[in-house]
Amino acid sequence: MDSAKSGSRTRNAERAENRRWLREWMNPYFFISMKDEPKAVSILERELATLRDNRRLILADREKSYIQAFVNRPGTLYDTLRRVQEREISYAMIAHSAGPMPGMEQALEIQRFEFDRKSNEEIIAGKDVVVPLGIRRRISAELKRNFPSFDLKELDRLLRILWLNNANYVRVSAPARVAQILQLYQRSNQGGGLYLGVEEMASGNEWRVLFAVGNPPQQDFLFQIMEVFNRLSLGVNRAYCLTISNGIHPYFLGTFYVQRRDGGVLAQGDGIFSRLQQELYNTQILPTRSEAFRNFVMNGVMSGEEASLINAFIAFCHTNLAHTQPDRFDSAEVRSAFLSHPEIALQLAQLFRVRFDPARGVRDEAYRSVLAETEQAVEEYNTGHRYLDEVRRSIFRCCLIFITHTLKTNFFVLEKQALAFRLDPAYLAKLGPEATSDLPQAVPFRVTFFFSRFGFGYHIGFSDIARGGWRTVIARTNDDYLTNAGTIFRENFVLAHTQHLKNKDIYEGGSKLVVILDVSDLRAREREMETWRLYKLQFGIINAFLDIFVTENGVARDPRVLDYYREDEPIELGPDENMHDSMIETIARLSQKREYLLGIGIISSKKVGINHKEYGVTSTGVVKFAEITMAELGIDIRKDPFSVKFTGGPNGDVAGNAMRIMLDRCPQMAIRLILDGTAALCDGSGADRTELKRIILKEDLEAFDPHALHPGGFMLFRTGSRKEGLRELYRKVSMTPAGLHEEWISIDEFYREFDELPFTVQADLFIPAGGRPETIDKENWQEFLLADGTPSAQAIVEGANSFITPEARVQLQKNGVIIMRDASANKCGVISSSYEIIANLLLSEQEFLAEKERYVADVLEILEKRAGDEAQLILRRRREQPMLLCTEISDALSSEINGLYARIFKFFQGRPELCLQPIFRRAILSHLPRILREETRYRRRIGKLPQKYLFAILAAEIASSLVYRGDQEAAFEDTLRLHLTRNFPA
Repeated sequence: MDSAKSGSRTRNAERAENRRWLREWMNPYFFISMKDEPKAVSILERELATLRDNRRLILADREKSYIQAFVNRPGTLYDTLRRVQEREISYAMIAHSAGPMPGMEQALEIQRFEFDRKSNEEIIAGKDVVVPLGIRRRISAELKRNFPSFDLKELDRLLRILWLNNANYVRVSAPARVAQILQLYQRSNQGGGLYLGVEEMASGNEWRVLFAVGNPPQQDFLFQIMEVFNRLSLGVNRAYCLTISNGIHPYFLGTFYVQRRDGGVLAQGDGIFSRLQQELYNTQILPTRSEAFRNFVMNGVMSGEEASLINAFIAFCHTNLAHTQPDRFDSAEVRSAFLSHPEIALQLAQLFRVRFDPARGVRDEAYRSVLAETEQAVEEYNTGHRYLDEVRRSIFRCCLIFITHTLKTNFFVLEKQALAFRLDPAYLAKLGPEATSDLPQAVPFRVTFFFSRFGFGYHIGFSDIARGGWRTVIARTNDDYLTNAGTIFRENFVLAHTQHLKNKDIYEGGSKLVVILDVSDLRAREREMETWRLYKLQFGIINAFLDIFVTENGVARDPRVLDYYREDEPIELGPDENMHDSMIETIARLSQKREYLLGIGIISSKKVGINHKEYGVTSTGVVKFAEITMAELGIDIRKDPFSVKFTGGPNGDVAGNAMRIMLDRCPQMAIRLILDGTAALCDGSGADRTELKRIILKEDLEAFDPHALHPGGFMLFRTGSRKEGLRELYRKVSMTPAGLHEEWISIDEFYREFDELPFTVQADLFIPAGGRPETIDKENWQEFLLADGTPSAQAIVEGANSFITPEARVQLQKNGVIIMRDASANKCGVISSSYEIIANLLLSEQEFLAEKERYVADVLEILEKRAGDEAQLILRRRREQPMLLCTEISDALSSEINGLYARIFKFFQGRPELCLQPIFRRAILSHLPRILREETRYRRRIGKLPQKYLFAILAAEIASSLVYRGDQEAAFEDTLRLHLTRNFPA
């Protein structure tokens, strides 16, 4: 008994001593932040001595929280973060004791993690939640006292978001701590989603680093931040990190208490802080899973910024070389060239820095010297493996061409979340014909390369004033990623060139922005994270775009962007695949805020604009082309029975609106096939109209109720697959005389049947209005022919861009198919966008919104006319010259109009005083929507349009009217008569 009492007294004494030691050596805020975990603190007080013999002491291990104590040794935090990186940390606290533990030489380290992130839906649902008044009052007082710059109008909104994400944190933390987090959150919002600040603590040898990121990289982000601190020899004594949702995407809010290991100071403006800023901001671009990060950054071979640049080199070289020689320049080979020889990679990075570092004074001589040195290193590259050396020299030469032909870049802009490189398109000729043989024979006006943490891509434009859509390709598997990455440059080039042909009726030339988003590491259930990545990629790229294209007197406004081009560039964007309405509005606001020369006119389909999906502007032209084409075959689609098949689903812009318009106009139409990314529907009697109308422009095809199928009809579901052992199975539902029959088919059976449907289903008309480019190509076009050699559809009207390759178009037309190609059939979307930009230039936001429906009605009238003019002219020329193919006529029309446009534009540039003379003013007015022509107050504003836009509108209207409405024989006669009148007077 005495022994037990003695042991109890000893344990109590030891516990009291541990408690006393913790109070003396742990920062007081440790106890405040652990106030909600009394049992964990009690275990620590009782078991502290066990750390003399064990690596860790677990204080709490629950589903949503984990707390542990460590002997503070190098690598303990890394080890933990590696283990938990697959879990989404909502709160992290790291604390160290200020001195060694009792009886030991090492300090104590406490790690606390919570895994309770709230979804966007939970935050949105809590919009009416009110934070307890007492808590709000105390936090408000702290903000007024310590953070006078805080905008108190935002207090309730920001505090509510914080409360909904982690009420316990707000409740337990000192008001000063919460006030500081709110200040950090607001500053990051104001800074476009990035903020870094540093404050010296009262002790004089410790600094508080505040770091916030909107929509941060997921899972391993805290690990990456801690790696930066460690690499820069900044010891983290304490850290408090929150990851919250703002109802749209996550937000990282981190507070770190650090000391320099060399005993120096950390202050804004000094070298170590500048490096910290560069490296922390660069975490937005450099993925931790990249070999450059793991093998070189973590081992001190290169900086994080250099690794990001080299990753961009790899992506550029791969995408420019692989589309013609995919086996020789596959992704792994290009990556290996750079990462197997980091000394050459760093030499190329040095050349880039010498060319673009704004801090460098005398540049030319140093650049020439480093360029010569780099060229020599590339040409003398030799490992004794002849074939491999030739391949790698080609890759390094491509990188040299990239560096020497880049005209401006945002690489030295600290706050970037993506990289942008505007190139002289002459670089393509330097690459040689072996790298360009599969591209259209045309030289772009500009090429801009973008690189981000989760993707990359290009903007390619074929004229100075250019417009075209922004398409984001989402790669959900590694195979998707590798396939799309290898062809993305060619796809972009072809789409931009097609857009240029398509833009013949408007004042802008053609362009396209195509990027690939890599989500291959995400599981199917992580679709919300996929959307966050999509927004991160697009937000980063549009800011990078503005970094280099916002100009003042023709020169990039940001002094950190060294500009070798030195001209304004009016580039107009439009929504395309995977561009959501919220991002469209964000792009418009950013452009206006950052004072891009087009303001909100940078992008179409915004609220102060004409939303393509809402008004079906592209489909208006597609359906008009279909109507005129079918009339050529003797079918009046408004009265006669006919059948049609679609690729592209009911919720897609082009397909959905084409179905909507045709269901209204065509009472005897039977839609025999619909195929989108979620499902395929095949019904020989035609898809049920009532059920289809229920989901059109609301849901994807998977939402179609199979009970509405007619006998013999079936659906294949691409979503909702299941596993049986190692086999992946897909659902097929068929309507039989006895009712619905469900079966599960293998992945091979599914894709064989799914992929065959557009080729084999018979219909009078095929409208490919969705799907991947080059679905029908020179290898498979024969599959479009039935067993008797007749095509499975008599007419094809291309609603989607580049669905059929040029070679396949030729062969199908030779086999009796009438094809109306994309550059003609779906041109109305871009025409509508052009008129939206004119509205942005001539009307205030309030005027546009007040007149919007009238303005849109006028635009739709123009679209019907533009589509009808071209379709009728194509078919008239086909009747006149039966040997010509419709697609050849379409290309010829574009070339005629674009050639006339260039000549007329140049003429008015030389004679600008002619623009507003009555005869030319009438031409400008005839180009505009009726409301602008007929309303005096708007008509008077025409002269206020930028002069270059007046030249362009005149050139577009005159050139297109000459071709569509002109009579070549009569025009030639008029020319002869005018010549004779002038030169041979009576």
